[in-house]
Amino acid sequence: MVKNTFISVISQEESKGSVEFQVLSFTNKLKKVTSHLKLHKKDYLSQRGLQKTLGKRQRLLTYLSNKNKVRYKELIDQLDIRELKTR
Repeated sequence: MVKNTFISVISQEESKGSVEFQVLSFTNKLKKVTSHLKLHKKDYLSQRGLQKTLGKRQRLLTYLSNKNKVRYKELIDQLDIRELKTR
């Protein structure tokens, strides 16, 4: 229930260029590709696309965590994403 509210809040308040909206769209895309790969295990092009999208989302989350920790924490809590590994 909370996730749906968060999605509607982001789409109404934030522009499509915001980091939160981009992470949300990448997360939705990742869920679709993951469900596709459960049926088509040998679809290597989709696997590569999944890895590229994961990398893009990872870079955006790193950027957000460096710029604003509070927004980062709220976003990963709402989208149920694991925290970044720190080096």
